Amino acid sequence: MTKPDAERGAPFGAKRRKAAQRNQMGAQIASFPAAPRKAAKAPPTDLLATATDLRDRDILQRVREAIRHRQVLLVFQPVVRAAATEQIAFHEAMLRVMDETGRIVPAREFIFEMEEREEGRLLDCIALEQGLAELIRTPDLRLAINMSARSIGYRRWMQVLEKGINADPTVAERLILEITESSAMLLPELVIGFMADLHRRGITFAMDDFGAGQTALRHFKRFSFDILKIDGQIIRGIARDPDNQVLARAIVAIAEEFDMFTVAESVESLEDAQTAAASGIDCLQGYFYGAPTVSPDWRESAAQNVAGRSGSVNR
Repeated sequence: MTKPDAERGAPFGAKRRKAAQRNQMGAQIASFPAAPRKAAKAPPTDLLATATDLRDRDILQRVREAIRHRQVLLVFQPVVRAAATEQIAFHEAMLRVMDETGRIVPAREFIFEMEEREEGRLLDCIALEQGLAELIRTPDLRLAINMSARSIGYRRWMQVLEKGINADPTVAERLILEITESSAMLLPELVIGFMADLHRRGITFAMDDFGAGQTALRHFKRFSFDILKIDGQIIRGIARDPDNQVLARAIVAIAEEFDMFTVAESVESLEDAQTAAASGIDCLQGYFYGAPTVSPDWRESAAQNVAGRSGSVNR
């Protein structure tokens, strides 16, 4: 081999030696006992999904137990006239569920989970039954009761309604049925026919949470709602939100075209109340004018009258 060839061969010889060393080292490593593999951690999204599923099942079970034991009640919140806030236009009856400890479970924790279930229909039946009983007991009361559009074809709900309005000829004209915008848009044709039938009986309809969903105006003009309740997302903080002020005025203009009264929901400050009224909204509802309560004025008055009569008898 010539020198240049030897010089060229040296690096290749070194490479072969290094390759042999690597092979020997690899064989040694392969002979080591394998370390136990750690269990793969569940991705955060899987943990969240599991926690959400457990929560939903717990809520469903609590609601089922509440229905079974009749641990369901109504609370009442006033809706006042914007032009004269000392005057109450009507009250809204809101459903509350109690757990086994007697704690009231807020509707936001279960209402969406129940919407498509049988339990949702049963809750609507209980709310209607209790609300109608309140109207029958209190002749000068006007009351809004919430319902889902899914309850329209539910036989038991219709039976409760018929029984209530047949028990007192004035109940129908003092009853307001509230249907959320999103619920109405699920079954628009069914809602339209249902409203037409009950309008002839004197019942009033309110679209709840308007502005939170996507109402198609082609349906809107056929719905024939009497009251439009503007969602709290638009009203809350409206005094400092020029964009929401524009939206509120636009909604008022639409409502006026369709001969509907407007109600601002979630009014929580004097500034928001004044801004909503200045936008042309007819009525105001929210904690600024009264929190939902299980002891409304008419119940307290009735209790005082009963106590007064008992005292007179005892004397």
